[in-house]
Amino acid sequence: MNTRILTCMAALFMATGLLQAKKDQGAYLFAYFTGNAPEKEQICYAISDDGWNYTPLNDGNPIISSKDIARTGCVRDPHILRGADGHFYMVVTDMKSSLGWSSNRGIVLMRSKDMVHWKTSTVHFPERFAGTNFANVTRVWAPQTIYDKRTKRYIVYFSLLTDDGTIPYDKVYWCYANRDFTDLEGQPQLLFDMRNASIDTDIVQDDEGLLHIFFKTEGSRQKGIKQFIAKDFYDGRTWELQPGWCQDTNKAVEGAGVFRLHDGTWVLMYDCYTSGHYQFCKSTDLKTFKAVQDTKTEGAFTPRHGTVMAITAKEAARLRKAFPNTK
Repeated sequence: MNTRILTCMAALFMATGLLQAKKDQGAYLFAYFTGNAPEKEQICYAISDDGWNYTPLNDGNPIISSKDIARTGCVRDPHILRGADGHFYMVVTDMKSSLGWSSNRGIVLMRSKDMVHWKTSTVHFPERFAGTNFANVTRVWAPQTIYDKRTKRYIVYFSLLTDDGTIPYDKVYWCYANRDFTDLEGQPQLLFDMRNASIDTDIVQDDEGLLHIFFKTEGSRQKGIKQFIAKDFYDGRTWELQPGWCQDTNKAVEGAGVFRLHDGTWVLMYDCYTSGHYQFCKSTDLKTFKAVQDTKTEGAFTPRHGTVMAITAKEAARLRKAFPNTK
């Protein structure tokens, strides 16, 4: 593919990775929840100066109450994105795990100018998609957002499972968000089908305009993180499934998140949820990943599935002021 085409592609589609590579960004924000209980299914923040080591804000307490934003009163799997319009976007799973792993019926959409104050809306699939098979969802897991510069639209993608047999295992779908990020438009469209359960999808774009689509597959002999490389989000014919596995461990993993350091290094992190730590890996090509460190989940810092976004030093200072540690 020639340079001109790749340059055009990069102009058409902007994802988190490129937005995070700005030179003026001086820290990293980790948004996450902390465990499988109502008091832990909340959005928390931690900040890092180097992208590897994180200090929780607000003494490890939530930065917003799930009871105020979710129909279930609990949320999981926060994904945060720096928008193209000066806003920040966050999407979370609206779920209380104590009701069971097939009790999740919707998601929460969030928008903010400062990452402190958030305007929120719930999307309850049985109501929003009444009369369609999507009303029969038993779970809508790990929503995330990307921005399509070609259409100037935000895309929300997530895995779906229904109890009517039409989606018999978790498949990944997508929808456009409406203009004020308060609802989804149209019906969910299938993004990909691995012929077995696939969850926890994360999409970034490299410097050549290629999309790297990470996800966890649950149905193979070895569960783990796989990757597609794609030239066109909308055209599955351009997608190439990469061989092997992305994680650099034989431990059980979930919640893959990819972000970029200021020096251009890519980081893949994931929750080693049976081992009591997050593992952070580095890569220069988004194809091979080498473990750098295991970050124990203990004390005030017990992150579960979340995402990291680069922020400026000014933004980090604002967040530290808004959510100070007192201990």
